[in-house]
Amino acid sequence: MSTAPQARTTRRGRPGYDLESVLRIAVKLFNERGYDGTSMEDLARRLGITKSAIYHHVPSKQELLRLAVDRALDGLFAVAEEAKAVDGRAVEQLEFLVRGSVGVLVERLPFVTLLLRVRGNTKVERSALARRREFDRIVAELVARAETEGDIRPDVDPAVTARLLFGMVNSLIEWYRPRKGDTDIADVVAKIAFDGIRLRS
Repeated sequence: MSTAPQARTTRRGRPGYDLESVLRIAVKLFNERGYDGTSMEDLARRLGITKSAIYHHVPSKQELLRLAVDRALDGLFAVAEEAKAVDGRAVEQLEFLVRGSVGVLVERLPFVTLLLRVRGNTKVERSALARRREFDRIVAELVARAETEGDIRPDVDPAVTARLLFGMVNSLIEWYRPRKGDTDIADVVAKIAFDGIRLRS
């Protein structure tokens, strides 16, 4: 799995804009207008710089999309790797993965929002969807193991349980906006999800 290259810190064009700030504004525009509905001219206008100044940082709009969705996916796969190292049963690894995924969503909300809206119209989008399917497979395998170990209810297909779990996590992009003093949303999601699927002895 490739990791997105680190944003360059050199500043070119109009002072104050580097790759990171161009990327963040591009993601905001993609989420507002849709990727297909946003042109590089739109981005240049929002930034107040020329299109050629943007091309100092990235070769194309597709590269901005790739960097953006990789930011979300790399965070999710990093949490999946950490979950593997959690001591204990599969259900504990699964809960760690759910909590960590909520954390990635909150920390990288615009990037995850964009990832969840891609539809496979471009090579970059198809690659992102393939990585999402791989992540879904990891979740479903953990659910299946937790069922086998007798920790979660066996009367629901593991793939369905995985989809429902992450359907709830992913729904946060539609309404959740972090505010100071908020209850830890990862705790809330974990309580609702795992109180529903755990078997009680």
